[in-house]
Amino acid sequence: MPGRRRRRSPVSTRTAPPERGLRRLRALALLGPAFVAAIAYVDPGNVAANLTAGAEFGYLLVWVLVMANAMAVLVQYLSAKLGVVTGRSLPEVLADRMSRRGRIAYWLQAEGVAMATDLAEVIGGAIALNLLFGVPLVVGGLITGAVSMVVLAVQQRRGQRIFETVLLTMLGVITVGFCAGLLAAPPDAGAVLGGLVPRFEGTDSVLLAASMLGATVMPHAIYLHSSLARDRVRHDAARRAAIAGATPSDVATAAGAAPSDPSAVRRLLRATRWDVVAALIIAGGVNIAMLLLAAANLPGRTGTDTIEGAYAAISDSLGPLVAVLFGVGLLTSGLASTAVGAYAGSEIMAGLLRVRVPLLTRRLVTLIPALLLLATDISPTYLLVLSQVVLSFGIPFAMIPLVRVTRDAGLLGEFRNGRPMQVVAWAVAAVIVGLNVTLLWLTIAN
Repeated sequence: MPGRRRRRSPVSTRTAPPERGLRRLRALALLGPAFVAAIAYVDPGNVAANLTAGAEFGYLLVWVLVMANAMAVLVQYLSAKLGVVTGRSLPEVLADRMSRRGRIAYWLQAEGVAMATDLAEVIGGAIALNLLFGVPLVVGGLITGAVSMVVLAVQQRRGQRIFETVLLTMLGVITVGFCAGLLAAPPDAGAVLGGLVPRFEGTDSVLLAASMLGATVMPHAIYLHSSLARDRVRHDAARRAAIAGATPSDVATAAGAAPSDPSAVRRLLRATRWDVVAALIIAGGVNIAMLLLAAANLPGRTGTDTIEGAYAAISDSLGPLVAVLFGVGLLTSGLASTAVGAYAGSEIMAGLLRVRVPLLTRRLVTLIPALLLLATDISPTYLLVLSQVVLSFGIPFAMIPLVRVTRDAGLLGEFRNGRPMQVVAWAVAAVIVGLNVTLLWLTIAN
């Protein structure tokens, strides 16, 4: 009848999800790259540095981990933002701004960082296998390398999403393994708060602080995260184009282009912020848990300057179950992080030298130095701590270029770093470089 309102069909409101719900689902689908990068923040090098710091200095260096994790959130977000906005990785962007000699020189230092990372991860896995099953160190290193090759094969054959799922599961195992001891022996709350006051106690504490910083703000994770974010955006664009019925050539074009719609970029950056914060809260919590576990249970015990000694002390004070969980966490950490390290090294080489070596081939080549060192009489724990110091000195070479390119309006347009972000980012870089210079000066002076 005229003038009579037509009733709306209830079907559309009940069956069609709200647009806000769809946006949230799409944002959740974009989570993952930061969790892969976070594996680098809980590698065996962290275990050696954090256990040694807690056993030797108690709660003194808690503030270092809190500060380092806060800096890591900023650094990893900037790296991911570069990949999201430009559709290119940090090594790719830097390669376009360097001469051939410059690219080679820069790659050599980045490759040194990647090798130091690989050393820590393979040695950590070998130590864990030795502690849990009595496997000789060299054989344990071979097993760790072989398992990492399987994880990398998953990435190559099943794609990034499955790769991320595998590593996220491993991150869960690492978290349980390293945090279980705190339930059995909670730390002193007052002492933890006291550890938040910045201070040092001699050269050894500065050395450990630099080692902890290198193990937390990981240079290879800075390079890698931009690649992971770039690939996730490309995968998402290709998937949506395929669902929309695009031709194969159009799907390929969508996969290779950076997002051009500013609203789409803002949506991606919001998801990226959530991704980075969630992943590094977990990684930072695990690092702090390791230090607190050592500070509460290991001071005064002999042999805690090695992971093997710390493992025995944990078993004596907290029981074999907690020790086994710790060993499983260490093993999973080595297996997961060595795969991520090999992936990062491959992306660094591909971006800077424009040469892509098959991941499995690279894994085989970089495994050799770690196996040779495992065959020597050098303390594996000492090698782990030393590798983290090397990483700490590699941070400025990744951090400073990252801050410079993410403030470039010609590269990022309206998404470049604003003035407040630039100030904070440069301050973070200054703290990192300053700590390294202090470490060098104290070491030479003593």
